[in-house]
Amino acid sequence: MNQNINIQLTDREGNQHKLTAPTDMQLNLMELCKAYEFPIEGTCGGMALCASCQCYITSNHLLPERSEDEKAMLAEAFNVKDNSRLGCQIFLTPELNDLSVTLAPAE
Repeated sequence: MNQNINIQLTDREGNQHKLTAPTDMQLNLMELCKAYEFPIEGTCGGMALCASCQCYITSNHLLPERSEDEKAMLAEAFNVKDNSRLGCQIFLTPELNDLSVTLAPAE
């Protein structure tokens, strides 16, 4: 069964966007942002080896715990906050409907 969810995204200029995402394709947040052509690099291809897809989770959704790889990468990244996550590590599931995120600065 095809189920789409909505993601509220705030870009780096502070503009808000409503994105629609399928939950049956095992996409992650980084891939969704790239599909909508937002400037999110994803240099490592989603392997949690860079922080170019860092974002801030601004809603109260319960997300899976950060993996050790994600923790290590965020420990070396710039502009990290308590709500920082790597977009490549957030897989789009029905439970994330209405997730709100803000893209972290490019550096």
